[in-house]
Amino acid sequence: MVVYCKDCHKNSKLLCHPVTKMLTVTSSRRRLPPLRYPLLVPVAMLSAARRRRGIQTTLGLLVGFATCIIVTSRLGTGLLNRVGSGSTNGTCLGPSGSWPLPAHPEYGFRSRAEEDAVKSTGTTLPGESVHNSRKTLLFVGVMTAQKYLATRARAVYETWGREIPGRIAFFTSGTSVLPSNIPDLPLVRLRGVDDSYPPQKKSFLMLHYMWERYGDRFEWFLRADDDLYVRPDRLERLLRSVDSRKPQFIGQAGRGNQEEFGLLSLEYDENFCMGGPGVLLSRETLARVAPHVKTCLRNLYTTHEDVELGRCVQKFAGIPCTWSYEMQTILYHNSSGRDAFTGNLKQKEVHHAITLHPVKQHQHMYRVHNYMKSLKIQELQQQTLALHRDIANMMKLLGHKPEAAHKMILGNSEPLFPAKKGSHMYLGDTAMLGMDPGLNKFTPLSEAEVLTWDFISRSLYSASSSNPRRRIESPLREGLDDVVREVMDMINMYSKQRGRVIEYREILYGYHRVSPQYGADYILDLLLVYKKYRGHKMTIPVRRHVYLQQQFTGLEIRETIDGEEVAVKSHEEGDDTTVLEDAMESHHMQSSLKEVFESGLLKIGEAFPGMLSPLETRKSLNKIRDKIIHFILPLAGRLDAFQRFMSIYEDVCLHDDQKTTLTVVLYPSLTEQLSFNNSTNILQKLQMKYPLAKINVVLASGSFARAEALELGASKYDDKMDNLLFFVDVDMVFTSRTLNRIRINTIKGKQAYFPIVFSEFDPNFSYEGNSTVRNHFVVDRDRGYWRQFGYGIVSVYKSDLKATGGFDTGIHGWGKEDVDLFEKFVSIAANFSVFRAVDPELVHVFHIVDCDPKLDDVQLSMCRGSRADTYGSVPRLALYIYSHKDQIFKFAKYRKHQEPPS
Repeated sequence: MVVYCKDCHKNSKLLCHPVTKMLTVTSSRRRLPPLRYPLLVPVAMLSAARRRRGIQTTLGLLVGFATCIIVTSRLGTGLLNRVGSGSTNGTCLGPSGSWPLPAHPEYGFRSRAEEDAVKSTGTTLPGESVHNSRKTLLFVGVMTAQKYLATRARAVYETWGREIPGRIAFFTSGTSVLPSNIPDLPLVRLRGVDDSYPPQKKSFLMLHYMWERYGDRFEWFLRADDDLYVRPDRLERLLRSVDSRKPQFIGQAGRGNQEEFGLLSLEYDENFCMGGPGVLLSRETLARVAPHVKTCLRNLYTTHEDVELGRCVQKFAGIPCTWSYEMQTILYHNSSGRDAFTGNLKQKEVHHAITLHPVKQHQHMYRVHNYMKSLKIQELQQQTLALHRDIANMMKLLGHKPEAAHKMILGNSEPLFPAKKGSHMYLGDTAMLGMDPGLNKFTPLSEAEVLTWDFISRSLYSASSSNPRRRIESPLREGLDDVVREVMDMINMYSKQRGRVIEYREILYGYHRVSPQYGADYILDLLLVYKKYRGHKMTIPVRRHVYLQQQFTGLEIRETIDGEEVAVKSHEEGDDTTVLEDAMESHHMQSSLKEVFESGLLKIGEAFPGMLSPLETRKSLNKIRDKIIHFILPLAGRLDAFQRFMSIYEDVCLHDDQKTTLTVVLYPSLTEQLSFNNSTNILQKLQMKYPLAKINVVLASGSFARAEALELGASKYDDKMDNLLFFVDVDMVFTSRTLNRIRINTIKGKQAYFPIVFSEFDPNFSYEGNSTVRNHFVVDRDRGYWRQFGYGIVSVYKSDLKATGGFDTGIHGWGKEDVDLFEKFVSIAANFSVFRAVDPELVHVFHIVDCDPKLDDVQLSMCRGSRADTYGSVPRLALYIYSHKDQIFKFAKYRKHQEPPS
């Protein structure tokens, strides 16, 4: 029996609610226990017998109506004033559309001790309403526990929690204590609630709390876990497009897993919103459900909190969870458990989702947040390019050149570009950024400037590489994935309205090149599948050519001193800003970006005054200069190369009084009998010439083994001291800038530095026999190549070397020990990194590689591959073959006849 008040007191906000009897609901699967609905106002309870008696029924109605008026007149206007959408379902409701439950200590409503924590949510906003402030769109309730306050809860609050279009609060047990590492966390303790699982009571009381305190201030309410990541900007766009005045229950629909299906007391057409990816309730939905949380808690059929919440919403709001199939990608749940979102984030699901669940490892919450910030930066950069293109096109229409955009004046004497060119706040070069995308932006002035295309198939074919056919490197593969994803998003932008979808299958072939000035260009032939799901359904494979350009937008520089990032402060003096300069050059200021890149170190404090004081800058840079580099050189024979190395060492290190030491691990040579004594004589003479120089000789016995030699040299240094070790080969030449890069890029306990050296080709082949005079520091593709897969040159602190286990002294002969050490550093720890970068002033001088046929198969293959790489560049080899066709054919015939019959 349902009883409604026919009218409510004019001056009252009290709501007259229905009076119900005991009900027994029969399920198709099993019989459910009776559902009890408590009275929310003191009205008469009608029994089944009275319901059958007309007079007594009328009397009951009158008593209930009279009681309603009496209670209303007593309370008057003292109740909370709520803003809502009016009455629903024919009930006599006030403006909120629901009856607010009075506070009861059983539900853990806030006490005086909790006032500060609740105020820190920022929900006390005088004069604001849901219609005049962005901060009143959404209230987020995050369920957490005491053991996660210092980790997961903190990570949520410090990442997306600070950016939501509304307010956030964290709900936990009544005995929880704020952690010391995040004292401003907006924490709400629910009395009578513990942190046990499943958190059914915590969830329901959290929703009731949000409605009681903030139901009239927010349009939407999000029930979230502390392992959920939310993209606030996208969530705001979604919520702005949905009417919160209507009952809405938004989430990823679920009906239970295979084992639970049919055991959750759900009818065939009933569902629930899965709690993990987040659950959104409109104000109207929460208004209908919140008064009945006590009833829902007393009638739980399962241990699943989200199932019971869905049942409660279905019962009292009359709506199910959204059935939309798209919610699986909008509110995305990853089934990988603890490993979810710990790997590559460049996934279609990550880019399309509004919420990501679960981020179990709180460190990865910051990683995901940083990645989402990078996507936001890309969006803003794309908008910047579009605006520059609009400006350039308008300049042309008005008869002006785009180069003059920074000088243009708008109405009211407002400049188009407030900050002038060269200033820190300059908005960019419209002449370059405003060019329409195209493959013909760059115009070569000579044959040498022509940009060559790389051919992409299952392999990568490149005429400019020493390995013309190779696998597609990870940077290019990652770029292709980004390009394809963006293309498919553009193609399917309006696919839903048109009743079709186009799916990506593979790249059949393509071309790729990079312009240093404008960006990366792509020509791709894509295999797609066209699927039409409206009208005449069909599935057709299609091909589409795409022409794309990834525009370069500007130079971004992140400045660090000894691994610690320096916060940049904006500083302008008039219209000019000092350009970053080389900190290691003390003679004069360097003002070009070319010098910045060549230097290997940026002078930070003087570049942006106000960022660091001159004294602080001087102290920081002196700290870097004071790092002593300990050279460790293994040597067996190679007298000529050793004389060249010691000449370079004297000029760079000893003559300029660099803070370095040298340890030579000397082996006797089987082929050069006099080299041992001559090498020691060179070191003795140098020590006499520079008495303060620290030059050590470690005598080794037996056959030469590089791993053993390096480990022997490293053992001479104490691992408890800040000993910076630089393992080098006798064939290397270098400059003082190399020393600067070693000091900067090697960070104790954080980073090892594996420079990518420039390796010379055979000069007799590259220079066509004219190799008497050479400048080793001229870098071009005909003189050498970058040894990207060489790891023999490395700088690392002794303590970090020891932490990895050091060199494997069981490796003998040529190679492999450097790869082993590199792999150890890669896997040492999550907070330790390996830094790789090309060093144009660290050059490996050519020498013929002798490969001992007694080496094991892996070492012998590596040795022969290295020998082949150093012979000459691909264009030189092609030119040689073309100009010596007869000799090549003759040699081929000879080899053919020499081969044994198959």
